[in-house]
Amino acid sequence: MRNGGGPESPPLFRPNSRGISEKTRSRKTISTLKNTKKSVAQKRPFHVMIIPTLGCPSSCSYCWSSDERSPIMTIDTVKEIVEWLKDFRDDPVTFTFHGGEPLLAGADFYREALASITQGLRPRKIAFALQTNLWKMTPELASVLAEYQIPIGSSLDGPRDLNDLQRSKGYFDKTMAGYAVAKAHGLSVQFICTFTSRSIDFKEDIFNFFLENGLTLKLHPALPSLKSDDPNKWALDPEKYGELLVYLLDKYLENMDEIEVRNINDLARCVFTGRGTVCTYVDCMEDTFAVGPDGSIYPCYRFVGMPEWVMGHVRDRPTQADLAGSDAGRRMQDFKERVDKECKGCRHLRYCRGGCPYNAIAPSGGELLGVDPHCVAYKRIFDEIADRFNKEIFGSFPMGPTCLPAEPPREGKPGITALIQKIVSS
Repeated sequence: MRNGGGPESPPLFRPNSRGISEKTRSRKTISTLKNTKKSVAQKRPFHVMIIPTLGCPSSCSYCWSSDERSPIMTIDTVKEIVEWLKDFRDDPVTFTFHGGEPLLAGADFYREALASITQGLRPRKIAFALQTNLWKMTPELASVLAEYQIPIGSSLDGPRDLNDLQRSKGYFDKTMAGYAVAKAHGLSVQFICTFTSRSIDFKEDIFNFFLENGLTLKLHPALPSLKSDDPNKWALDPEKYGELLVYLLDKYLENMDEIEVRNINDLARCVFTGRGTVCTYVDCMEDTFAVGPDGSIYPCYRFVGMPEWVMGHVRDRPTQADLAGSDAGRRMQDFKERVDKECKGCRHLRYCRGGCPYNAIAPSGGELLGVDPHCVAYKRIFDEIADRFNKEIFGSFPMGPTCLPAEPPREGKPGITALIQKIVSS
């Protein structure tokens, strides 16, 4: 299965029939990636996550982002968001509808909300996305979303029995029914798989499920929750998460024509561009915000519903400086300063940035005691990608500082240059 289903791109790495070395081709590839980085850096897009409700009809065992008592956002609040953003920044903006379960807001909400945002913020560049379990997907809702060509993210944790064990009985069938409706209306749907302390033992079964069903795999590790009495019950151990990422790197390289593993693409892109490419690995506190059902502004959707993390309210039209100067904003800045101190000398600092601030505070009940505890996993996979490439192309390991000794690549592992080729050509 080709990524995106489009025509096959000509390979960047070919047999050396013209005397051009793989080193030369690889250096040209890296140059292409860095040029892409420069063009992106000239723009300053930002991200607003709209949380229509924290309510959700499912009852996933490890979920920390739902609240059955949550109200549903009104259209008036959406209009307040638009008015706030008119003078906030004039950069391109992506709106992601998240939850809870955002489809609980209904078709009329999205019909009005999408129109209000696109019309109210013209002529700036706007993009949309939506994260949903798909249970409430109807032909009417699908038609509204299709009008704006909104890509959809959903969640499946693997085969039916394993998925329903973690996410609740009947989840799989309800999600796949909604998936069928979305696909029938031409919507693009990709799935996120959450690996927990329990499902990690079935990683081969999970990978094969996505492979055999032609589904893109994007994974999340189950996280400790600030909203749970037992925050670590389902949380994936960082060491095991690192092992999982290396396992998936190998499986992906072995099956690259049959599946796409989004996380591995993103991690490799970080290494080869020297720039964080997803929210886990960037200074999100300046370019990501979330708006809860009542119009309160938070640093991220993970904090929505927690009063101590409110940065402001859309009705007050806060500036960037207002948000940064709030108590929550200052705590986010504290994390950034801690990363600069604790991660100084790490060769991955430029594109990792200490990982996710929420991950850093969740294990300690909201207190900032260190950087993202998944740092161990990030170093493991970043080292693996960088060292394999350097061994393969240059015949040596990289010199310079690192937080932990890099594990030398084991002999017989698939080459990584094909992955670079895929990233550049996509």
